[in-house]
Amino acid sequence: MLDADNIFLRNTDELFQCGQFCAVFINPCIFHTGLFVLEPSEATFKSLVAGLVTKENEDGADQGYLMANFDDLLQRPLFLPPANGSKLDGFYRLPLGYQMDASYFYLKLRWNVPCGPNSVITFPSMPWLKPWYWWSWPVLPLGLQWHEQRRSAIGYTAEFPALVLEAIFYFGTMIIALFVKKKIWQQAEKSQPGRFCPNRSGCVDCTLFVVGMRFIAIIGCFILPAILIPKTVHPFMGWSLELLAAFSLLVVIISMGNLPVLPVLTPWFGLIGALVMMVLPVYGNGITRALAIGTYAFLASPFLWWAFKEILSYLSSRETSNRGWTIIRSESPASETMKMC
Repeated sequence: MLDADNIFLRNTDELFQCGQFCAVFINPCIFHTGLFVLEPSEATFKSLVAGLVTKENEDGADQGYLMANFDDLLQRPLFLPPANGSKLDGFYRLPLGYQMDASYFYLKLRWNVPCGPNSVITFPSMPWLKPWYWWSWPVLPLGLQWHEQRRSAIGYTAEFPALVLEAIFYFGTMIIALFVKKKIWQQAEKSQPGRFCPNRSGCVDCTLFVVGMRFIAIIGCFILPAILIPKTVHPFMGWSLELLAAFSLLVVIISMGNLPVLPVLTPWFGLIGALVMMVLPVYGNGITRALAIGTYAFLASPFLWWAFKEILSYLSSRETSNRGWTIIRSESPASETMKMC
């Protein structure tokens, strides 16, 4: 029996030589049910069914249920497969290499298997950081190894058409937004030559609600594509499309909202920098890597704050400009004549 979040690094046929029940102790006192060997038998079935009533289940799940039924596994000998291929009898503890917790790798960014070869990697992490999700890499570096095995096995043919269509959509949206913006400027300049000011944006009121909605739209440029991208694509495909989509939607906001280019694109550049920091192959261990990423976040935060203030200042100044322009246009010819006198 095994969970779906296991990566087999080599052939493990020797597990069929194990006895009636074998499991790995990741925790010193609790064996892990992500992979275990159980020989089917009527006696075992009846014992497990009876244990539902008589045995105490500490966690209410399969882990506690099996621990209660095989509570003496810790005292059993370590499984060493016979060289002649014969099958053993009884219960055995499997070497740690059959259930190497991925978190052990993240501590030193390398494996240190205490006994036996490194055979199976397990990912008992948070559900939304499982290795098959494209965003789990490079947050968790071993996710790439999962996708490499999938690429060599079944590939990504099923998701590829959706990726191509989304890429065409985002690229086309960006081109259309730039084209429409250019046309608006040209038409406005023709209708009011010398008096068109792009900062007025058609003299739209920049109320607090409108300002808030534009900041929400900027954040949505990163969240919306991440939701629409197929969740199990290769990380290279997923992050490439995420960056393209975010850039495209940010260009749309810049064009349609007459916003400053660099402040709006600052979060996009910050995301690229974060990805680069996570994939750099220069870290000696996981602690150094975490400190480097934290330092980058600390150094990048002033730039994000600057971008926020620049956008807010730009919108505020445009609001002031709009009000002044509205007052000038509202003055009647009679009042202008009185001023001349």
